[in-house]
Amino acid sequence: MSDIETRMPLTEHLRELRKRLVISVIAIAIGFGIAYNFSAELYTVLTRPLIPALPPGQDYLVFSGIVEPFFIYLKVGFVGGVILASPVVLYQVWAFVAPALYNEEKRWFISIVIFSLVLFISGALFAYFVVFPFGFKYLLGYSSSELRPLLSMGEYFSMVTKLLLAFGVVFQLPLAILVLARLGIVTAGQLLRWWRYAIVIILIVSAILTPTPDVFNQLLMAGPLAFLYCVGIIVAKLFGKKKKAPLQEPETEDKEE
Repeated sequence: MSDIETRMPLTEHLRELRKRLVISVIAIAIGFGIAYNFSAELYTVLTRPLIPALPPGQDYLVFSGIVEPFFIYLKVGFVGGVILASPVVLYQVWAFVAPALYNEEKRWFISIVIFSLVLFISGALFAYFVVFPFGFKYLLGYSSSELRPLLSMGEYFSMVTKLLLAFGVVFQLPLAILVLARLGIVTAGQLLRWWRYAIVIILIVSAILTPTPDVFNQLLMAGPLAFLYCVGIIVAKLFGKKKKAPLQEPETEDKEE
């Protein structure tokens, strides 16, 4: 086989990868153009959990620099563009990976992607509708007539996006356990025996991923993580790799001579 024939599969592979990346970038750019036109409305949606927690008479955020709102709206438009383009991007990933997969692997790949998206969205929604209202109300409860919060829109956007991403990621725990169980790396019995260590790790992860240093918000993440760990045990029990029963040797009867 010549060198050119040897290099052709890799060349075609790289050409296909470039094609998929270009389509994904174009889709994100189009999504950004659409989302940027509604960036002010999208930012208002992000601030809805915060406004009720602010002191009476204060229903606004401030910006400390002239260009801060412009760049924040650019970031909002980019995030919105990525979300709008995500179906196209996911399809491009699938179109690039699918030819190298067997039929059973394709079914598992699709199932894992769908399950991962559902868990990520569930984590983000849990943060938005549960963690944010309680967390903001608790943190801003220290305000008084002498102490008034002065919240920057840039700092708020940074904190909110990090929390949404963090909750979306940690909600992947059952999926991670499912993959490990299917590979035979862990079992439901092992996970059940390791629950004490799991609680310690969950508290450490919550302290690292929560951008605010208060214990209250860390517990708001640790609680769902502990619940998801229990769900992971059930998933590992139902869908984990089954151990093959040992082959039994045929019984031999002693013959009397």
